[in-house]
Amino acid sequence: MGFPARLPHLMGVTVAIIGHGAIAQYVRAKLPALNIAEIAEIVRPGKEAPVATPPRISELNDLPSRPDLVIDCGGHQALALHGPVALALGIDVMTVSLGALADRKIEQSLRDAATKGGARLRLVNGAIGGLDALRSAQVGEISQVSYTGRKPPKGWRGSAAEAAFDLDAITAPVTHFSGTARDAALAYPKNANVAAAVALAGIGFDDTQVRLIADPGVTENIHEIAVNGAFGAFHFQIAGKGLPDNPRSSALAAMSIVAALAEMQKQIGF
Repeated sequence: MGFPARLPHLMGVTVAIIGHGAIAQYVRAKLPALNIAEIAEIVRPGKEAPVATPPRISELNDLPSRPDLVIDCGGHQALALHGPVALALGIDVMTVSLGALADRKIEQSLRDAATKGGARLRLVNGAIGGLDALRSAQVGEISQVSYTGRKPPKGWRGSAAEAAFDLDAITAPVTHFSGTARDAALAYPKNANVAAAVALAGIGFDDTQVRLIADPGVTENIHEIAVNGAFGAFHFQIAGKGLPDNPRSSALAAMSIVAALAEMQKQIGF
């Protein structure tokens, strides 16, 4: 597949963004301040609008020109569908859908495509920070990493928790998942990207322990990480707010993509 040459008004840094939800819209609003132009929105089939600005398309084959970067704000399925295509074409992909990597087939597909295209999958931590200490701790021996995700009951709507409990009737904290980060990411594709970020920064999907809790006593999404190892121990907590357009979408996840774009500009002149 080849791309047309860039038009003069698209010269400079260009991106294509997968998704049209609250996180994607937040990122779009910040692009002008970074002097980055979006050449296309990658949307679900049936949502195309080729004459819009930028055009909405459902296939990377329909991109008007070759972008410098594809930004995934569309979730696990979108990354699995479009990520390998972009990477095989030699286009870097930035994503916060880290839980998708818990699926070994998706991970291998992305790895193979990145090798084929000589491109890079850029992982953004999303709704969690403070993982530099966890990465540093890997130099020694880590004996335990745990992540606890605590949200108000409404924050678990549309997830496996809804099938197990009447979320409207919960009056005390309920643990609706306990297991590995891999199982959490596979069972909760829209809710366990933080668990995946912790696993990838530390001892992996199968050795990171996860608890997911519906708690009527909280109003924010609470992320708790506890680590023990040769370095000692640390524990930290982040209370995250949702985006105004969609309270179930993490504001920090959206901000982390913008911060990652700004950091790329600083480091490599992106």
